[in-house]
This record gives sequence, C-alpha cells and structure tokens, in this order.
Amino acid sequence: MLDGTTLEDEVWALLEDALAVYRDSPRAVAWLRGHQARFAEPVRVAVAGSRRSGKSTVVSALIGEEFAPTGATTWYQDGPQAKAHVGPYEVPVTRRDGKAFVDAPDAERVVVEWPSRSLRDLILIDTPAEAPVEQVYGEADAVLYLTRHMHTTDVRYLQTAHDHPVARAAPVNTVLVLARADEIGGGRIDALSSAKQIARRYRREATVTPLCQNVVAVAGLLAVAARTVRADEFTALSRLAALARTDLDKHLLSADRFVADDFPVRLDPAARRGLVDRFGVFGVRLTTTLIRQGFDTQVKLTGQLVQRSGLGELRDSVGIYFTERRDALKARSALLGLDVVLRAEPRPGSIGLATAVERILASTHDFRELRLLAALQGGRTRLPGDLDAEASRLVGGLGTNPVVRLGMDYEPTEGELRHAVLDTLGRWRDHAVDPALDHAQRRAASVVVRSCEGMLAPLS
Repeated sequence: MLDGTTLEDEVWALLEDALAVYRDSPRAVAWLRGHQARFAEPVRVAVAGSRRSGKSTVVSALIGEEFAPTGATTWYQDGPQAKAHVGPYEVPVTRRDGKAFVDAPDAERVVVEWPSRSLRDLILIDTPAEAPVEQVYGEADAVLYLTRHMHTTDVRYLQTAHDHPVARAAPVNTVLVLARADEIGGGRIDALSSAKQIARRYRREATVTPLCQNVVAVAGLLAVAARTVRADEFTALSRLAALARTDLDKHLLSADRFVADDFPVRLDPAARRGLVDRFGVFGVRLTTTLIRQGFDTQVKLTGQLVQRSGLGELRDSVGIYFTERRDALKARSALLGLDVVLRAEPRPGSIGLATAVERILASTHDFRELRLLAALQGGRTRLPGDLDAEASRLVGGLGTNPVVRLGMDYEPTEGELRHAVLDTLGRWRDHAVDPALDHAQRRAASVVVRSCEGMLAPLS
C-alpha cells in the first residue's frame, strides 16, 4: 500500500478490534488469537484429495524424505532435529527400509518436525481422504488438490471450498495436481508428456480455471525417488542400462516379469523388487533410458528426474502462488476466521466488523490483483492482443518479484529497473483511459497501473 500500511497491518488491526468486541467470549477470543498467531508462521499448505491419489507421496517428494503414511492428519514443519508429537506427547520416529515411520497408530493429528530446507517457507499438511473440505481449507492457507482424473466429485469439492464471500473475493489458494501422471497412457515412456498436455488442457476448461491458479502433472513415485535416490540404486540402474534395450524391455512389461528368475542380469530379486517399489516399472524404464542417453552420473540423473517427474513445476507453482503470496494468504485466512466468529456470534458491534471485512476485500490492491488474475486466467476478462498475457504477468501471474513481473530476462540495475517500470506504467495509464476499451477492460488496466505504481514506490 502506498501509505506504508500493509495488508497484514490492516487485518491485524481488524482482529484487535474484533478481540475488543468479543472480549467476553473465551471461545471467540481463543479463535481470533489463533489467527493472529498464524501471521508468524510459514504458509500452511494442505495436500488434499481422494483415497489413493498419492497425497503422502507428493508430501514426501516436496520435503525430500520418504515418509510412511500415518493415517492421521499430519503436519510437517521445519525443526532442528527429527521428532514427532501427538498433542503434548513425543512419539518415536524410526527409519526402516529407507522410510521414516512415525509410531502413532491411533492418533487423529500428528506434528512432525524435520530439518529440511523445503520446510523453511511452508508447513505441509497431509490430510486424510475423509477430511471435510471445510476443515482442510479452514486449517490451511493454501491447498494442493490431488486427483488422477478430474471428476464431478472433484469439481464439487473445489466449488464448495470457494463458495464463500471471502474466498470468492480472494481466489488464490488452490493448485490442482494430476497425480500419478506416469500411469497415464499405460505407463508408456511418453506418459509424462501426455499428462502435461492433459494438465494444459484442464487449465483452459471453463469448469476448472475459476477453481485453481494452476494445473500441474506429477509422477509422485518418480519425484520421491528423484529426491532420495541412493548410491546402490544408481549402481543397479546403471547395470540395467548397460543391457540392450530390447533385452530389458520385455522384462519391464510388469513388476512380476521384472523380478522373475529368468532375468538376464545378475541382480538379486530383492534388489529388483526394491527398484520397482521405489521407482515403479515406468520409473525403471525411464531411468535406464536416461542413463543410456548420457545422464550417467547420479547428479545428472537426479536433475532429469526432478524435471521430468513434474516436481520442478510443482515446486515453482508452490513458490509463485503460495509462498510469494504469503501476506495475502495469511490475511485471507484471518478474514475467513473472523467471518466464522461474526456468523457464529452476531452482536451489535459485529456489524462494523463485517463492513470492515468487505472494505478490505474490495479496496486492498493485493486482493484486486488476485481477482483480476483469476478473471484473466478464466477468460472472464479479456484484453486485446498481447495485453492479456502482459497484464497477467504484471499482476503477479508468474511471480511477484518486479523483475519477473516486468518480464526482464536479466538482473537490471536499479536505474534500469526504474526506467522499465516508468515505461510500463506510462503505457498502462494510456490503456486505462483508452476509449477503444470497454469499461471492464479499462478497470483491469487500472489494476495493472496500481501494480506498476507499487513497483515504482521503493525505487523513488
């Protein structure tokens, strides 16, 4: 905001006003204090979806450590050492067969602390399939929603999550993940390319685009293996890659064929079973192909697997739409939390609070950017020529860093950056008053102008 007041400042002050109104309600006070405490946390990202959609696998891939599912709602956050808690009690964390196990069989909620660079900017919440949509979206600031194919039940789930005035006013907290992408097309070697094409098609579908900011395809099993591949596994895969492709492929028609006694390489059946469990048949086929193509060191292979599995694109989406939008997401969660109190315990003083919520949602530029971005992505607002793509980029569709917003492919000096912002600002001011554009288009251009002014303020 140009006056120096941030969105977080405004929402924090509103929560303080609410605490004064509800000071005689212990339940409301505890709820509001809890939402204030969330401002100090990293972004909470829930991983949700139906049973066997691969939630725990995607969580493991993002953290870079293979965790066995707990069956409970499991929170993963950064910590100096590996430990887990159920309520106030610490529970054992053990490692077996390369996996981390949390021993909490009857728990409903487990908190795992794990030293991981990936968890410094976010808290990951692995949710059970039966978790109500209201709980998932209420506890998290943002959601990765996993599905193998988009069904009517998936659309209804996401529509329910967005069927709220605050959620509609700030539509920015869901990325749709087509999980288990390697299974598309019968596990052919080009399965991941096919899955990525399907993801691009979903991004353009009218029923999907209003419900999420991006759609990405991820082969979860391959992504976990990419982050955690061991030296002995790489050695075994290299031995397989040395075999003629025609000789190996007939043994990769199924897991049973791969571990059968007539295997042409002296490799223990248990080791082969381990490779299938960790990489999948598709993963073994892909990794051996990549090694033959010259990705013949563990570092080279790992980089390729991260890229091809879709994990790189998923991490980019988490960064662009979630961690870079942390302040807006935290404010959004707080406004949703305040709305719960206003609906549950209406009283004379709550009318002014509800009015303030509406004012913040309507007037705060962070939320205007998000609404315009959603309208541009969903096709509800269209600008002529290349202005559509430029507007989307300038309001943060590819990231909120000014260099990214301006589409600069090099690191500019402060003077160069200021010149680029002024040039862009001038052009979009012209668009905002262009009589050839309709009212909705000029209003969209005005939002872009405000984004450019926000980039200029620190450079003045």
